[in-house]
Amino acid sequence: MLKKQSANIVAHAWPILIAQLASMGMMVIDTVLLGHYGTVDLAAVAVGGGIYIAVVFALVGILQAVAPTVAHHVGAGREGEVAGALQQTVWLALALAAPGMLLLWFPDPILALSTIEPAVEEKLRAYLRILAFGMPAALLYRTFYSFCNALRQPRPLMIISLGNTLLHGALAWTLVTGVFGEPLGALGCGLSNLLVNWVGCALAALWVARSPGLARFRPFADWQAPRRATLRELLRLGLPMGFSNFVEITSFTLIALFVAQLGATAVAGHRIVANLAALCYMLPLALAIATLAQVGQAAGAKDWPRSRAAIGAGLLLAGGLSTGLGVVLWLAAEPLVFAYSSDPAVRAVALSLIGYIALYQFFDAVQTIAAYALRGYKITFAPMLVHTVAFWGVGLFGGWWLAFKWPQPMGVEGFWLASLLSLVVAAALIGGILWRALRERSH
Repeated sequence: MLKKQSANIVAHAWPILIAQLASMGMMVIDTVLLGHYGTVDLAAVAVGGGIYIAVVFALVGILQAVAPTVAHHVGAGREGEVAGALQQTVWLALALAAPGMLLLWFPDPILALSTIEPAVEEKLRAYLRILAFGMPAALLYRTFYSFCNALRQPRPLMIISLGNTLLHGALAWTLVTGVFGEPLGALGCGLSNLLVNWVGCALAALWVARSPGLARFRPFADWQAPRRATLRELLRLGLPMGFSNFVEITSFTLIALFVAQLGATAVAGHRIVANLAALCYMLPLALAIATLAQVGQAAGAKDWPRSRAAIGAGLLLAGGLSTGLGVVLWLAAEPLVFAYSSDPAVRAVALSLIGYIALYQFFDAVQTIAAYALRGYKITFAPMLVHTVAFWGVGLFGGWWLAFKWPQPMGVEGFWLASLLSLVVAAALIGGILWRALRERSH
């Protein structure tokens, strides 16, 4: 059974991985284009993009409640309830889009946390206001994405993600550089993102409506009005998931703000390693999403041996592959860092940090798989508490203390040591919660 579950998870995870890397490619395109266009525009999109991602992924975390809900319905043979779960999540996405748009339109509480040059702030605000109009599309797309993954149909969304990235590359280049008119810089990236969000949303909705593989669920048939009981259950599951996302994203964002106090060289070295860490995280995350679908469907059927096999397969795959990835990072540190920067001082900082992310790959993989497996069991509150203590307490506060208050201040290394320790804590505690959940379901 373990071998079969491993094969199922790998078959499900690789399209998710490609889709996630394609989404990251859109940010890379913005950085490259604006890096050649102007420093002010690049800074505006760097800060604005961080705010946008924090807002979107906190809200997306809430909407991901559709995945375990749908997986349980399918596993339990309640296929007639699948469409209702999707439709209620669509209503929830539209409701959440309103506060999301307001936060992007009026970002003053967020901007007050840091001092930003007036020229950068002006373009940043204009950039965020453009993105605000794409908020409903972004949330709806992620709803369809989670829905399809719960039903183990990730490939169409992979194709849409790749198409979105190619479209964004062409549009952003045209608008940023002014091929057919005035160069728009950061605003060009914002307009391209806006259009691509709506195109992706429309294509995903069309696929869900017309897909032969989803036809038996009739996703958009007999459209339901909002139902309080279903929405309450989605929020019960989703709010802790959204807060976990928020904690994780804001911890890394605030670390970057603290590192800025250490000078440009430290910031540049930190940014290189943070980018490598984000790329590496895509692997266990893809495996975790696939594991959630397997566990959720097995749990819905109350097939506990199958759910345990899925969790075991997910942990073995993610732990093994991420450990291998850590070894590659360690052995290939110099060429990887050189690809990012030719500045000897920046490379020295990055090389001093890369060992930390090489070491924490295993722990990051374990805590990610364990958290998503618990989501498959519809357990989300306890992992949220662990993430809050680990990422804000150990990672953020501990990093600040090591960097600035330790008798021999560690500087930027203090934040990465604390991040490593935070993942060890998260892996141990969430692993313990998962072990208890497995024992309760073994009787």
